[in-house]
Amino acid sequence: MIISGERRISYGEIHARIARAANGFRALGVQGGKPVAMMLRNDFALFEVAAASAALGSPVVPINWHLKADEVAYILSDSGADTLVCHADLLPQIREGLPSGTNLLVVSTPPEIAAAYGVTPALARVPDGMTDWDAWRDQQQPFTDAPIGAAPMFYTSGTTGLPKGVRRKSMPPEQQAAAARIGTITFGVQPDDNQVILMNGPMYHSAPNSYGMFAFRCGCTIVLEPRFDPEDLLQLIERHRVSHMHMVPTMFVRLLRLPEETRRRYDLSSLRFIVHGAAPCPVDVKRAMIDWWGLVINEYLGATETGIPVWHTAAEALAKPGTVGRAIEGGIVKVFRPDGTLCDVGEPGEIFMRQTAVSDFDYHGNARARAEADRDGLVSVGDVGYLDADGYLFLCDRKRDMVISGGVNIYPAEIENALIGMAGVRDCAVFGVPDDEYGERLFACVEPEAGATLSAAAVQDFLRGKLANFKVPKDIRFMDALPREATGKIFKRKLRDLYRDGHLRAAD
Repeated sequence: MIISGERRISYGEIHARIARAANGFRALGVQGGKPVAMMLRNDFALFEVAAASAALGSPVVPINWHLKADEVAYILSDSGADTLVCHADLLPQIREGLPSGTNLLVVSTPPEIAAAYGVTPALARVPDGMTDWDAWRDQQQPFTDAPIGAAPMFYTSGTTGLPKGVRRKSMPPEQQAAAARIGTITFGVQPDDNQVILMNGPMYHSAPNSYGMFAFRCGCTIVLEPRFDPEDLLQLIERHRVSHMHMVPTMFVRLLRLPEETRRRYDLSSLRFIVHGAAPCPVDVKRAMIDWWGLVINEYLGATETGIPVWHTAAEALAKPGTVGRAIEGGIVKVFRPDGTLCDVGEPGEIFMRQTAVSDFDYHGNARARAEADRDGLVSVGDVGYLDADGYLFLCDRKRDMVISGGVNIYPAEIENALIGMAGVRDCAVFGVPDDEYGERLFACVEPEAGATLSAAAVQDFLRGKLANFKVPKDIRFMDALPREATGKIFKRKLRDLYRDGHLRAAD
């Protein structure tokens, strides 16, 4: 069963919907690997579209629903998808820029999602004259052929340039079995185990999508949170006896900011396996969550390109504070110097890794970018870190983000991890800008929580209590919203460009 608000759908019903949608897609020319794009919030339709497209051997292309017309048009054009399934309330931001000939299928925005995002009833409805997904799907005959299967094609920024589509090659049966084992190890999810999964992150991201679709294939009960809210999450855990979740560190930070009486109000004893990734988790945040929820919190390191080669448990996190884990079954991790030689134990370098249980990939239409990311069959996404004597991996920063100030290497991720713990800070980005004396100096952009009053001096005082003085940014800028890439990550390159062009200056 899948649950969203007060709505519920059985697996029997949703599989019947998928069969009809697959036949409808085939009538639109979707087959032979031709993709289907979807711009959907977490909803029943998302599972229908993804599974129906895969049944035809065609990858689904999840599109970040924060993107605007030109960005969406680029992904449609680059991927070759001429069919797009979109929630009604997202149409206004993209409708005028859609390529001509796009088969547009519109999903009415359900009440719980509309309420979470402040969508008016008029915007939640399918506009007159447009194809209603539910009506279109239900008029199709069921698809009766054997499903072919296809992995989603996610668009990722990689290290530079326009987003690139990561397209995986088909997997033989033995590799599919290995991939399922890795899913069970890293996500804790398996069939027939009475598991209740709470989906709280947008499934246009590869990690939540992989997690949610794996739970779907395992037949788990899946609860969809329309929009992450810390207390709402606790309510849903108690109400549905949630056992498993995929989370990101920012969620931990916001949960820990709830008043103690609020945190104690809810019964969380059903939790059995939490896994988090996507960004480094500050050590004190991780420890606080383990103290609160117990030894149920696990962590992975991976990427759209690499799969998940690195993972560890809460007990390992306590024994190795700050680690992101070590290689698991099928995982390979190596750390290289710039000259291509392997780093020694404890020596930072560029991380190359791969999970061999998942198939290799291509950047769609960009063989050169794929070749540039490769070394010895492993892939780098630009992370810098080191391996300790026991094989545990520690991250320092992104290769492109490291700042050299006065000859000292400074890793902004360390500063960001400290700053996110400051009351009133919603998110932040730290990067280097030119400096006549030191070569580079640190610049911090801070997105405050709604209603929070912060000052540059207060931010610097807070950081001085956590870090060495040379790691405290000299320049602080407050922004209502930080720019984000198609993946949802903060777009540091755009911040650097704003600074270079004179549009980004420190607060007085």
